[in-house]
Amino acid sequence: MEVLAMASGALRPSMGLKLGPGGAGLRPTLWSHSLRRSRSGISTQSKIRCPSQRTPRAAYPTAVEDDSSKETDRIPTPKVIIDQDSNPDATIVEIAFGDRLGALLDTMNSLRNLGLHVVKADEYLDSTGKHHRFRVTNRSTGRKLDDPELLETIRLTIITNMLQYHPESSSKLAMGATFGVEPPEQKIDVDVATHIDIYDDGPDKSLLVVETADRPGLLVDLVKSINDINITVQSGEFDTEGLLAKAKFHVSYRNKAIIKSLQQVLSNSLSYSLRRPTTEDASF
Repeated sequence: MEVLAMASGALRPSMGLKLGPGGAGLRPTLWSHSLRRSRSGISTQSKIRCPSQRTPRAAYPTAVEDDSSKETDRIPTPKVIIDQDSNPDATIVEIAFGDRLGALLDTMNSLRNLGLHVVKADEYLDSTGKHHRFRVTNRSTGRKLDDPELLETIRLTIITNMLQYHPESSSKLAMGATFGVEPPEQKIDVDVATHIDIYDDGPDKSLLVVETADRPGLLVDLVKSINDINITVQSGEFDTEGLLAKAKFHVSYRNKAIIKSLQQVLSNSLSYSLRRPTTEDASF
């Protein structure tokens, strides 16, 4: 399977999600094939890098993220949600940063430069501010997205644009420590922040819920760790909430819900992969 080359910003075909009968669900082929190449010994983290902050802007002058820099004493928590569950035909992307986000035309153009068809779906207000929703599909196929590397690229592209147009968000995002102007005041201990729960969700699938410290490449690493023990991710949602990442995956083993013993294996595997030291930390 061909893989998205992040440096080129081009979308290439990949295998993955297929809608179930009637379009109501997803066959358990989501991301299991997408990461076979990871077993060749190539580091997944070496493939995923935060997109350059020199994200291409739209050529017309109205394409601005916001028309003012709204500085207040309280900086809201940035949120980026990638939802593969709620729409059978498109990936839903949701972005929120209090009431500070404008039309997000530059972000939409940055995503289109990845070979995506992006449609602004709606906006809504709640106690945390304004939420922007987009429907995103593969431009060449018209289908929802399935490659975890591409989904991670979308997430990092959005966060990069947020850091560029709203530098005050840097102190509220985990990636602000590396790519922002101001590192987060609060440092998350991954051992304390990591929580893994698995629930029965019918005879054919289980619900895996993961909360941990955010970092670049996390979505790809989670899916790879699940696939490595032959568990299939059917669908899911991946949320970035400030310094934390929260994932909800529908998973199965041989088209059945995961039995208790395998749930423990999955939990232990994810705990190890999330908490193990990086190569740099282990080398010094």
